[in-house]
Amino acid sequence: MERRTLLLCGLLALTGCGSAAPTRRPGVGSARAGDRIAGLADVPTGSGALVDLPGDGQLLLVRSADGVRAFNPACPHQGTVVDPPAAGVITCPTHRSAFDPQTGAVLSGPSPKGLAEVPVRVSGEDVLLA
Repeated sequence: MERRTLLLCGLLALTGCGSAAPTRRPGVGSARAGDRIAGLADVPTGSGALVDLPGDGQLLLVRSADGVRAFNPACPHQGTVVDPPAAGVITCPTHRSAFDPQTGAVLSGPSPKGLAEVPVRVSGEDVLLA
């Protein structure tokens, strides 16, 4: 491989150019009410999952015995996408803000507020945007 080609490939990799993968943004994006966003089997009971929505959005789904809740996964502190719940807590990997998986309320850390809840509903084995 020529040096010029190698440098160009490295530059493209660093800038993200040339990638065909769509950019996912925390939140609903272009999804609309009624859109299927996940199957119940995709969200383990007592845990959760980050799911890509139709279009360009992304949500954090949390499943308990009471049902499924959805949150915008952007930490209110600096916008980092939070991790799905582990050991009963949703955590931001950047500055360790912790959130309640049932309410999205901030439990600790620098976040000034909790995670924004997004209305969803379960229909059969599907989770739909409400």
